[in-house]
Amino acid sequence: MLALWGGGLGAAGQYGKVALVYDMLPALYPGAGAVLGWAVSLVGVVGIVLGVAAGVVVSSVGLRRAMLAGLAGGAALSALQALAPPLWAFLALRVVEGAFHLALVVAAPTLISQLSAPRHRPVTLTLWGTFFGVAFAGIAAFGVPLAERHGVPALFLAHAVWMAAFAAVLAALLPADETTEGGRLPRPGDLMARSARIYRSARIGAPAAGWLFYTFAFVALLTLIGPAIPEAARTATLTAMPLVSIAASLTLGVALLRWMSAVAVMQIGFASAAALTLAFLAAPGHPALCLAVAAALGLVQGAGFAAVPELNAAPADRALANGGLAQTGNLGNTLGVPVLAACIAAFGFPGLVWPLALALALGALGQAVLRRGRRDGCGT
Repeated sequence: MLALWGGGLGAAGQYGKVALVYDMLPALYPGAGAVLGWAVSLVGVVGIVLGVAAGVVVSSVGLRRAMLAGLAGGAALSALQALAPPLWAFLALRVVEGAFHLALVVAAPTLISQLSAPRHRPVTLTLWGTFFGVAFAGIAAFGVPLAERHGVPALFLAHAVWMAAFAAVLAALLPADETTEGGRLPRPGDLMARSARIYRSARIGAPAAGWLFYTFAFVALLTLIGPAIPEAARTATLTAMPLVSIAASLTLGVALLRWMSAVAVMQIGFASAAALTLAFLAAPGHPALCLAVAAALGLVQGAGFAAVPELNAAPADRALANGGLAQTGNLGNTLGVPVLAACIAAFGFPGLVWPLALALALGALGQAVLRRGRRDGCGT
């Protein structure tokens, strides 16, 4: 499980290795200007377009093959990026990297749920849910200083080594694939049908629905709340928020998952975060309130992945559900900041609070609607 999590850190590093050294990229590509913004977002754009398709394809080619291909391909692309190719080639490599990233974020949690004993899944999948925050913290602590001393290509090369190392480890550890979808790639018509099936199903699509609202809210909150936090506490609060979220997920989240369903934990997290967000109207940017909202969202973080095996017994359905998570997660990441930034520009600080609280409330309400759909037979 730890090896799969380590591979997941490499997948998150595909974002972090560029996002956290973004201010250094102009030295590598002088004169590129605003075009460099695509260096970060192209991976996410691929996820929006192909997230569901990735779930279908991974379930067809096999989880082991998809995981190893994602790691090996990611290592090769990072090594090529370390050569500092022309900007057009670098951006093209980022597009391809988005496809390998999808293979990893679909295959890894599906493998974890498949290989974990049922009683251990709340813990192992909650651990998996921390991969993004832990990777970003690790790159900030070790990768950014490496880039500052030796240049951005050194960070890309270190990332390539990490990915290659976990490809070798997992090649030795992972069992052979079971045939899940006939051992062949789906035809385009089959792909569209099974993609539509995710969002028609109150069972397969439920985790993805929650993940849309979670990513929309959490990324936007971290990005936009800063100016409202008192300057003396701003840096410490923004640094602590993702760490508090991870800690809440691994402690309170795991404890709650032993007593109630993952869907119920998601609803508690969303509802608590919505109520706490409204409290910002009385205490804008209060550091303790920021940490409390982050902790509440931490419950959603772990439960979102734990809901996949809880609602879906078949490995193929779990792969589809994780493909949906990849798609809606990238969609939420992409939409949250610009939508809420526009609301702030129009209405000031309340323009952040009310839409954010509404999104979180819809996250809880959506799960209630989908739960009723499953009771009414819409879970297939």
